[in-house]
Amino acid sequence: MSERIFNFSAGPAILPVEVLEEARESLLNFQGTGIGIMEHSHRGKAFSGVLAQTIADCRKVAQIPDDYQVLFMQGGASSQFFTIPMNLLSSDDTADYLVTGSWSKKAVAQVKRFGTAHKAASSEDRNFCYIPTETNYSEAPKYVHMTSNNTIFGTQFATEPSVPHGVPLICDASSDIFSRPLDIRKYGMVYAGAQKNLGPSGVTLVIVRNDLVEQANTEIPEMLQYRTFAENDSCYNTPPTFGIFIMGLVFQWILKNGGLEEMGRSNEKKASILYDYLKTSELFSATADSDSQSMMNVTFVTGNELTDKKFIEAATAAGFDGLKGHRSVGGMRASIYNAFPEEGVVELVRFMKDFESKA
Repeated sequence: MSERIFNFSAGPAILPVEVLEEARESLLNFQGTGIGIMEHSHRGKAFSGVLAQTIADCRKVAQIPDDYQVLFMQGGASSQFFTIPMNLLSSDDTADYLVTGSWSKKAVAQVKRFGTAHKAASSEDRNFCYIPTETNYSEAPKYVHMTSNNTIFGTQFATEPSVPHGVPLICDASSDIFSRPLDIRKYGMVYAGAQKNLGPSGVTLVIVRNDLVEQANTEIPEMLQYRTFAENDSCYNTPPTFGIFIMGLVFQWILKNGGLEEMGRSNEKKASILYDYLKTSELFSATADSDSQSMMNVTFVTGNELTDKKFIEAATAAGFDGLKGHRSVGGMRASIYNAFPEEGVVELVRFMKDFESKA
């Protein structure tokens, strides 16, 4: 696969090459059926087997207990911003949010349609360059919501925050799910758009505890109820079959390569290579506080927009794609998800050193 370049895109993002190769074969003829995987009925034997195996492997990867549902939904994580309060809040309920970036701000904005949102913590005062350590929870929150990793600002929770006893913690883990060990028992729900660490865009993984499914609102449309997906194995309507298939291959790849323990070790090593250079560089500097830096999205700048632009252009020409920072903050961003090779980080640092020597 020598024609492939280093893809630092924040999402849709890099997938394991062996997953892509298996998918390529399955597009024409899945497991000798004479039918491509995208052409199989979601209610047929072939896809039913894929679905069952994908759920089983997901449970194995994250050691998900039986009292949690593994659901495959659509609409991305952004649809969960309103689906969660729609299911779990009534007009006189309050939900607490830890606001650490653009996506958590958007999640908060949806709550007012169904209940009250309370900002229990925020790092907006310094443009989201850190993870807040102090929280001010409301008197009786129905749940606490966090965004574990912030793709735009390059910050990440090092561990789960402490929440009031008995209050479910709900996590948007779209950009760091399965990148390190996960204790699902600490959460009432974890959800993620697949397009960063799990698979292609178009499918959203929702891991939700049974009691939250059972207590959810029954007066909303069926396609917005978690119980609909739980009671129908995510097949109430036609699910995103190809996305689920690819996700299943990624789960198998994670298991084959040492599980979440090894993912965490590998990701920490890759990120350290880049952060260690940024600490010593006289041209480039990381934008996130050192105790809040993300292993998934390394954000950095030169301090000069013109120099940033020149670097991005030179890097792209050299085969390092997707390094331009989010349009709302500028600068650079290297997204180094599970499937990103260590070699690519080493080569990027080598290129950055060369660019700096000539600046």
